[in-house]
Order: sequence, then C-alpha cells, then structure tokens
Amino acid sequence: MIRVIAGAKGTGKTAQLVDDINEQAIQENNNIVCIQSGNRLDRLLKYRIRLIDINEYPCVGYDQLLSFIAGIHAKDYDLTHIYIDSIFKIAKDEDIDKFDAFLQKLDAFLSDGSINITIVCSSAKESLPDSIQKYC
Repeated sequence: MIRVIAGAKGTGKTAQLVDDINEQAIQENNNIVCIQSGNRLDRLLKYRIRLIDINEYPCVGYDQLLSFIAGIHAKDYDLTHIYIDSIFKIAKDEDIDKFDAFLQKLDAFLSDGSINITIVCSSAKESLPDSIQKYC
C-alpha cells in the first residue's frame, strides 16, 4: 500500500510522518525503514527505526530510488514499512510527471501488498494530478 502525505511547506507533514512512524514502532512485529535527506529526524524517531540518509548513497532520480527501495526489500524480507521524508529532496527531482510515473512503478512492484510505503510530498494536494491524489 502506498500513501502520500501532501501539502504545502509548513503544513505539518513531517510532524504527521514522525507521529505515524513512532506509532508503528511500538508494535513488536514491525520492521521499519525511514529514508531521509540529512539527519533531521534522528532525534525525533524511536531507536527501532532504521534511518537511511540518502545523501550517503549514489542515488539520483526516481528510477534509481525505485532500485534502492528494491534493494532494501531484497535485504530485509521481513520489512513492513518504508517512510520517505520529502520525496523531491530524496529523488533530487521535482517533476510531478516523473513522480507520478514512479508511483505507478512502485505500486506495481508492491503488488503483493507486503510493504506499506508512506511518502511526504511538498506540494498542495489540490495541485496534484488525480493519479497521485488517489494515494493521498
């Protein structure tokens, strides 16, 4: 399942993300990864969360990000949740059409429903195409 948290800058998307991650971390059977740019969430999240700073890896663009996620999935077969804070910073690309294509490919990749992915997008929900809004 894919969920997009969309909203303009300063609307509390990251706070919502942090609350959701920490709530999931309480459950014993969850195996959670959070992909971020930098280390701004380090002190906000529970210790059980595996934090990944995307800047430490040669990952640029949505196709490489999809491959990166597939690699994480291949290593951690018991993964239950992936959180991506600020997708445009992570992918280093703000093209909405490319983001849309990424979501379609990601949805196909996750067709077995074994992983929940939550993505923060710094764009007003109303400005997103319907194909992206269906994930909001």
